[in-house]
Formats: sequence, C-alpha cells, structure tokens
Amino acid sequence: MERHSSSLAFYDQNQKLLRLTLSSDDKYRLWVSLSEVHPDLIKAVLLYEDRWFYFHPGINPYALGRAGYETYFQKTRRLGGSTIPMQLARIIHGLSSKTLAGKCKQIGLALWLELRYSKNEILEAYLNYAPYGGNIEGVAAASLIYFAKNPRQLTLNEALTLAVIPQSPGIRTQDNKRLAGAREILIKKWEALYAINEEEKTFLQTAPEFKRPKDLPFRAPHFTDLVWRLSSSSRKKTVETTLDPDLQTLLEDRIRGYLSQNNLYGIRNAAGLLLDYTTMEVKGFVGSADFFNDEIEGQVNGVMAKRSPGSALKPFIYALGIEQGLIHSQTLMKDTPASFGAYAPDNFDGHFSGPLSAQDALIRSRNIPAVYIASKLSDPGIYGLLKNAGIANLRSETYYGLSLVLGGAEVSMFELSGLYAALPNKGRLKPIKLLKNPKKDTGTALLSEQAVFIVLKMLENNPRPDYPKRYSWIKNDLAVYWKSGTSYGFRDAWAVGIFGPYVLAVWIGNFDGSGNPAFIGTKAAAPLFFSIIDAIRAQKPGLREPIIMPPNVKEIRVCALSGQLPNPFCPHTKPAWFIPGKSPIDSCQIHREVRIDPRTGLRLCNRTDQNVKTEVYEFWPSDIMRIFNAAGIPRRLPPPFAAECGPDMDRFDHKPPQIVSPREGLDYSLRPNDHGKQTISLEAVLDAGARKIFWFLDDRFLGSAERGKSLDWQAQPGRYILRAVDDLGGATSRLIEVQMEN
Repeated sequence: MERHSSSLAFYDQNQKLLRLTLSSDDKYRLWVSLSEVHPDLIKAVLLYEDRWFYFHPGINPYALGRAGYETYFQKTRRLGGSTIPMQLARIIHGLSSKTLAGKCKQIGLALWLELRYSKNEILEAYLNYAPYGGNIEGVAAASLIYFAKNPRQLTLNEALTLAVIPQSPGIRTQDNKRLAGAREILIKKWEALYAINEEEKTFLQTAPEFKRPKDLPFRAPHFTDLVWRLSSSSRKKTVETTLDPDLQTLLEDRIRGYLSQNNLYGIRNAAGLLLDYTTMEVKGFVGSADFFNDEIEGQVNGVMAKRSPGSALKPFIYALGIEQGLIHSQTLMKDTPASFGAYAPDNFDGHFSGPLSAQDALIRSRNIPAVYIASKLSDPGIYGLLKNAGIANLRSETYYGLSLVLGGAEVSMFELSGLYAALPNKGRLKPIKLLKNPKKDTGTALLSEQAVFIVLKMLENNPRPDYPKRYSWIKNDLAVYWKSGTSYGFRDAWAVGIFGPYVLAVWIGNFDGSGNPAFIGTKAAAPLFFSIIDAIRAQKPGLREPIIMPPNVKEIRVCALSGQLPNPFCPHTKPAWFIPGKSPIDSCQIHREVRIDPRTGLRLCNRTDQNVKTEVYEFWPSDIMRIFNAAGIPRRLPPPFAAECGPDMDRFDHKPPQIVSPREGLDYSLRPNDHGKQTISLEAVLDAGARKIFWFLDDRFLGSAERGKSLDWQAQPGRYILRAVDDLGGATSRLIEVQMEN
C-alpha cells in the first residue's frame, strides 16, 4: 500500500540520526512495518481513534449514526465517526468528507480496503500516512522529528502524545494547551483500560520534550549527499553508515579551529577524510570548511573533487622501484640537474641536494630521484598502477609522461586515501565502505607486501613539521607514516598518512583553483594533519599499530654514505630494508683504500714500495662533486698519482662519462635571424678520477672542458653523432638533430 515517495534517514554507526531528507513531494515520510512500531503506540492509536478496529468491517455503524445525529439533527457539534479504514481511504484518495457525498464515498472505499487488505496491513498503512503537522507524515518521521527516536524506542508518554496528534495536527503541534488537553483525555482512557502504577501516573503528567523540524540534525552533509547519490537505486529508507560521530565531530572542530587561526594567511577552506583501513570504513568525512558558505563554494565536496596531488604519489613510485628491484630503502640517489628526454624537472625549492639515500629522497620529496626511478620502471609504471587502482578520468599515458610523478594527473582525496590504505593492507586495494556491511572484500593486489612494508618504514622517518630536525630524539609510541604534497602554482596543499588503524587525508586550497603561496603541504596541511592525529590519540589512548613485518624482508647494515654493502673501509653503517634476491646490492664503491707516498702525498702505483702508507678516500662522480663544491662542502678526495705511474692507473674500475646536455630525444631548432649566433651547451658527468672531457662532432674535434665545466657549441643545422671522451679513455655518444625553423 506504499504509494508515495519516501524520505531517507541516514544514521551513524551508533544508530544516531545524521540527516532526514524530504521526499520528492517535500514531505517527511518514512515507511515502517507494524513490527517496527512500539506496541504502546499501536494500543494508544487504537484506543484514541478506533477502539473496535479489529471487530468492525471497516465502518462503525454506531459511531456513524451517533455522528450523523449530533451533526445533522442536534447540530450541537460536528463529529466524523470515521474509523481507521475510513481515515486511510480519505488520506490515500484525497477525499473531502465534509459533504454527505464525500462521506458516502469514504465509506465505500473503506469497505473496499477491508475486502482487499488484512487488518494489520490497513493499520500499518494508516500509521505511515497519518498527518502529524506541517509536512510530517507517519509515525516514523514524527518519532524522529519530535523525539529523535525511531517508533520502536518510544516511551509510553511519547506514544500517548503522538497518538492524539493526527485528529488535529495543525493545531495540536502548534498549541501546547490543545495538545495537553487531548493527551489528558487519552491518559484517562489508558488508565481505565490498562493497569499502571503511581510512578507511571506521575510520569505521564509531565509532557515529554517536544522537538521541531528545525531541530533535525544535518550532520556531515557532504558525506550524506554522497551516500544518498550512491544509494539512490536502493529501496531502503533507512541507511546505516559507517560514520563515527565522535571522530566526525573531532575532524570538524579541528578543521574549524585551524582555519580560524590561519585565516590571516588566506587559508579559508579545507577538506578531510578519515577511514579505518582494517575495515575500510569511513569514520570522518568533511567535504569543506562550511557547507553553507557560498564565499568558499562550501557545497563543493572536496573529498570527491579531482585535484593535483603534487608529491603525494611518490611513495607508490618508490614502492614500484623496490618491487622491481631498482632500489632498496638506502640506495644512493642523485639529486642533481638531469633531463629525461625532453623533460627536465626541477625541485620545489629550486636547489639540488646531491647524493642522498632513497629514504631521504622520499621524505624530503626530491623530484629528480623520483622521476629517475619512474623512468626506469617496467610495466606497471606509476600510470599502470593508477589505472589498476581504478583512478577515474585518466588521459593517455603519453599525455602525462613523467610529469605524472609530480602530480600531473588529478585524483580525488577519496581515491588517494584508498591508495594509501593499500600500504598497510599488504599492497591490496580494497573498496572504501560508506555503509555498514559485514561482508569482507579481499581486494586487488597492487603491490607486493614486501615493497609496501619497506615504503612504510621509509615514511615512518618523515619528521612532523613541529618537531626538531633530530627526529630520532623524540620518543613517539605511535608511528605515523605520512607524506605531504604541493601542486603546481600553490593550488593544493596535502598531507596523507597512516597511524594506528587509520588513514587520514587533509587538503588545503580553494575550490576555484586559485593559488596561494601559503598552500605548501608541509607548512599548511601537515600542521592540521598532526593536530587531528594528536586529538585522536588523546581521545583513543589505546591505539596500536597493527602493521607487522612480512616474510622475505630483512634489515641489513649498509655503508652510511653509499647505501651499498660496507667494505672494510666504510667508517659508518646504517640499517636498510632489503628484499633478498630482488633488491640491488653491491659493495661500496665510494670508499676506497689508496696507497700514499708520505714524502710527496701522491698516490703510488708500485705495490712493492716499502715507504708507503694507506688512507681511505671518497670517489665521487663529477655531477655530485659540483653540488658539493657549490655548497662549500669539502670531501676527502684522492690525490693524483705520482708521475712515474703513468696515465693508465685511473682506468681501473672506471665508468664512462654520461652526457646530460644536449638532452636525449630532444630536437633543437634554430631561428633564421639568429643563425650562427645560437649555442648549445655540451655537458657530461665524469666518474671519479677523470678530470677532463673532450667533445667530438662526428669525426671533428670541438674542444675540451675541465671536470664540472661545460663547452658551448655554435650549432649548425644537421644530424650528428656527438661523442664525449674523458681523459681516462671512457667514451659515450648520442645522436642529435638540429633543425632550422621555417
């Protein structure tokens, strides 16, 4: 008999109402079965409206006769004499029963209802269609609005109050005296029929607290909007969600307070998502700072909006590199100027750090090492991983190229949080749950459990921005595995990470895409991120880390400088995470023992020399040495060989030069007006020991440059083979093409 559209009631995980929507015809209406209504309310309705409901055929002849006599003959007062079936017929068919013809039609339809439906079906329909004032229909909506309960939870006092409203809903919901008078009549009837004690009698004399539609909760509107949209095809009228009311309040309060403190810097909007990765249930969801603030476009859902993640995807590039055997946690990376075909990335701060470990490169968010790893990945690369993860609206892989590493593709916070949840879930991507659902999903394998574990251990060392640089001095019993991100143009600031059983994502920015120099991940998003974590830890002091080490992962000691297995000459070591049989591992090539003539300080070549001492020196390639020199950082470099050793001694274990300019795969164009004036810089990285580079174009010698210096070539149109030869005989070549613009 349910014919009209229904409202939707959204509940949190504790069965507290989050939001009650209007039906399509702007009514508060929720259909409930008779078994979902408290028996006292059913008895009260029958006692007040139709005491003989289960005994008459749809009409009560005595009541109709009495009503007709007093209305039309005595004309003392107007009585309807309507039974519950008659009232239901009037409501469903929109009848006017004030006329004799209308009353007759009402009687006929009531008899028809009795023939077609059972008594319980009729009573259930009446309880769901009965008017309760304004646009409120049915006992379920009335219970939620007036008493913030479902009809099964009503007290006797509340049940008696609801039972008297439908006879005069417009008056009794607005006039407390009229409502109290009707309640008093029903209470007397109840006391006469049902036994109640003195305490209950006293309790019934006090009217229950009566709420209004304006008092309805409107919590987590972005979240309930999303659930509403995703569950639009469901026939369920009550929706039980996974939202934790305490954590939701905490998330909202922390965001509100943080924005209030930082409004001076133009930080006016934020979004946040908190999920339990052990169940994949959403526990907190804030789509914007203020849903009703048009100035910040508050109704935009920032959790679902597509934004550039900046560097927040880098952990997955390192995980792929570890899985494919390119690096381990302490592999030595080079943060030096480099080009990858036509792509020449820079760092966020415009500076280069020289040599650093993979772990430091990740937590310091250096771009060159991340792009280098991405350029060496086989299938799947980072694009393939995002496709496998179901990231929506990706363009072709060639469209992004290596810029994908630095946030070239947009993702939503919802998608990004799902990716981060795969890290503690042993590399398996599982669907995020918005609704209570006991069914478990094993998910899809994205990465190996060994690779994600090592990445987590790397991220664990990322210091929070409000702690001293010597993070190891700070005792913290709950690890936080996190990464920040800043998009191009300072449009988005991110902080995403894992702690305890949770994944937390925080975004700072503007929905109109405007930038702000304050929107830096570590400076704008990270403080809010850790403020939320601190508050959750205070609220839940028993949080524990459920991440455990998987099989086939080992912690080893490596040279603290090279990240390789320590040779006898490495002065210091540090721990590294390593996958046996997969991670790259060699003996240290930086620290080498050198035989020195104590009289001259030069290197010796004759191993039979009696007057000799041995010392350990560092052997660095030229591009890294250039960074050291620019920063004024001295290194312990080997002295040159003695003259009698000859030029061949440095050639042992020597690596050929690497051309860094001109870039590989890039065609150069000359402007006609500048023909003969344009130059191309020739530059190469030299291995330790080499001190000079010689440049050849085809078979023509162009010139030479000292270690760390470049040579300018006056470019001419044509296709050439460019060769670089160092003074130790190492050589490399590259095909270049120079064209004349039309």
